[in-house]
Amino acid sequence: QVQLVESGGGLVEAGGSLRLSCAYSGRTSGLYAMAWFRQAPGKEREFVAAISRNGHSISYAHSVNGRFTISRDNSKNTVYLQMITLRPEDTAVYICAAALIGPYYLPPIDDYATWGQGTQVTVSS
Repeated sequence: QVQLVESGGGLVEAGGSLRLSCAYSGRTSGLYAMAWFRQAPGKEREFVAAISRNGHSISYAHSVNGRFTISRDNSKNTVYLQMITLRPEDTAVYICAAALIGPYYLPPIDDYATWGQGTQVTVSS
């Protein structure tokens, strides 16, 4: 079992930057691929980015590719989402997720089974 706690959200002007963090803990926390999703008001939850256990496999949604960077520091049990050139349409609750899988792989999006509570990101125009 793994527990996830997000931080780093806030209010930023369009064009600005934020870095989100997700601290993961638990006896088997080192065995998970990690991802970020987001959910805007009235919209479905959508995939943002994912990173494998060893950090070598990474995937991004088309809408954030080139602006967002996912990374992880396994020595600190933390995954990050660096966001630059933010747009008002990036406004959402950003949610960290984990999937149990081998070290080199990214699971199907539907396989993420453990979720954090989320952190609000608001981008003003």
